[in-house]
Amino acid sequence: MQRTNIYLDELQCAELDRRAAETGVSRSELIRRLVDAGLTGSTADLDRVLVAIEASFGALTDEDSILSRDVDGRTLHRAEMWRR
Repeated sequence: MQRTNIYLDELQCAELDRRAAETGVSRSELIRRLVDAGLTGSTADLDRVLVAIEASFGALTDEDSILSRDVDGRTLHRAEMWRR
């Protein structure tokens, strides 16, 4: 990875910080994602995609009744984390 310096105005920095906080990533990671999307010619709207991901969080709240699994260490650990 290479370090690059760019100049941004105050509004650009504030918006990057807001979006980074919303998505739980650093400003640098958000910039890399935006650059990747621009360079690949992606037409996907990043905000729309992030909203869809956020809206789907917790959709499988009763996951264990849907998926049949043998009880193993990972399953027991996950169940304990959910109880906390």
